[in-house]
Amino acid sequence: MKVGIIGAGRIAGIAAETLNRLSDIEAYAIGSRSIEKAEEFAARWNMPKAYGSYDELIADPDVDLVYVATPHSHHFEVTCKAIMAGKPCLVEKAFMANADQARKVIELAHERGVFLAEAIWTRYQPAVSIVRKIIAEGRIGQVRLITATLGYSMGNKPRIMLPELCGGALLDLGVYALNFVRMFTSLPARGGLSEGQRGGSDIVSINGQCVKSATGMDLTNAITMTLSNGILANVQSSAQCVGDNIGVIAGSDGNLIIDNINNPQTITVNGPHRSFVETIRVPQQITGYEYEFQACRDALAAGLLEPDEMPHAETLFIMRLMDDLRRKWGVRYPMD
Repeated sequence: MKVGIIGAGRIAGIAAETLNRLSDIEAYAIGSRSIEKAEEFAARWNMPKAYGSYDELIADPDVDLVYVATPHSHHFEVTCKAIMAGKPCLVEKAFMANADQARKVIELAHERGVFLAEAIWTRYQPAVSIVRKIIAEGRIGQVRLITATLGYSMGNKPRIMLPELCGGALLDLGVYALNFVRMFTSLPARGGLSEGQRGGSDIVSINGQCVKSATGMDLTNAITMTLSNGILANVQSSAQCVGDNIGVIAGSDGNLIIDNINNPQTITVNGPHRSFVETIRVPQQITGYEYEFQACRDALAAGLLEPDEMPHAETLFIMRLMDDLRRKWGVRYPMD
């Protein structure tokens, strides 16, 4: 599978590094708004093709998968163009600026019969199946409380501070915390634009608070969700501080401690009275990005329009949650 990367920033570099270390997927082409930047990127990562526009990359007949690695404020137009050209797409998180854009892109992909996936890497990693198995086996009893924090001290980066770049902590970091809850309380299933939960636990209420920048973007937020089966979830994200980034799934008979909700490496199992049971280490990884590309390869080989790991309905559900929170906080983007 030959991958064409759109956008030549930091995330694109991690993706290229990952692809260069895979035997069956190739970092084939880079598309940037500057040919000089594209050529520099291609030389650094040993990529055969460099394009000075996104349109040129999309038009390359040898590109099997377009990986959209621009800021989320710029995902919509380029993804629509790629889908119209019949190109399968893997789009970085947050998937789009808002749920309306997400719905339109997903509808377009279904109409055109083109594969589309959100590249939220935690959904594809082995830790997900490990944790789900432990919960399903009843090793911590009935899940009652989920907590998670994700925080990085990011300074005054434009993509955090500017409304036109869909700034704030929620779309950049909070999306991981929301997905952390959903990964272990829902049962994802393919199905396009269906509403709500597919076999898991409905979110019956969601509320939150945030601290905003002078530009009106949420810099630190706290979100509480009540689920229909009695689970309460408290999650926080911040672009202003160094968080512990730990996730805890607490049950009636024990708990699970995930060392980093953004890229889990260890899962600690505790029994009653917090008694230590074991620590499980996830398989050694390249960067952690490899799993999403492998999932796309497998889904394309199977003729699917979406990956099992992150179906379209779940992507849209998360986007709607974030829209709801931003409305409550008064955080608005020009494209809303």
